[in-house]
Amino acid sequence: MRRDPLFLRNEFEPYGAWGIPLIKKQNIDLENIRLIACSNTKKNDTAIKKRCGVHFFVDDYRFKGIYDNPSRTLEKYSQYAFLLTPDYSLYAEMPMWLQLSNVAKNRWVGAYWQSKGLTVIPTVSWGTVSSFKFCFDGVEKNSIVAVGMIGSKKNNHFGFMSGYNEMIERINPCVVICFGEPFAEMSGNIIKVTYHSSRKAVS
Repeated sequence: MRRDPLFLRNEFEPYGAWGIPLIKKQNIDLENIRLIACSNTKKNDTAIKKRCGVHFFVDDYRFKGIYDNPSRTLEKYSQYAFLLTPDYSLYAEMPMWLQLSNVAKNRWVGAYWQSKGLTVIPTVSWGTVSSFKFCFDGVEKNSIVAVGMIGSKKNNHFGFMSGYNEMIERINPCVVICFGEPFAEMSGNIIKVTYHSSRKAVS
C-alpha cells in the first residue's frame, strides 16, 4: 500500500507551503472557446464536441470518482480539446481542512491529466478570506485560468470580488475564462462563456 501512488499521492513535485501539486501553464485556442459540462461527455463523442473543452461547474457528485479512480475516465476525457480542472466546492461553512483538501484534489487531478499528455486549464475558486492561504497555490503564474460565476450573483458580491482580486494579484493570469456573466469590475483579459452555449456545446 505504501508503494501505491494512488494511496500516497506523492508522484508530483510539491509546491508551496502545503505541498500542493503544480499545474503548469498551457495554451489553447482562445478565438472560439466552447465548453461542454462533464456530465454531458460520453465515449466516442461527435466531431464538434471534440473541439470543446470540458468544464466541471456542476454538482460535486457528478465528478466524485475522478480523484478516486482517475484512469477510469481518462480515455473519454482525452477526446476533448482541453479540460478545466474539477471545481470542488469551497463553501464558507466547510471546515478549513476540507477546503484545503478540495483545492489539493483540483490541482492533483490537473497534474495527473497533464502527466498523461492532456491540455489542462486550472479552475480557481475560493471560500472565505482564510482560504486565501492556499486556494491560489498550485497554479503557475501567468497561466490561463477559469472561474465560475454560479452562486456569485446570489451570494456575497464583495466576497467574490475580494477573492478574484487576490487571484489576479497572486497568479496574474494572462486570460480568465469566465463561465457565466462577469461582474463589471472584474479586471484582466476576460473571455465569457455562457451557460446556454455550454449545455449545447456549440459556438
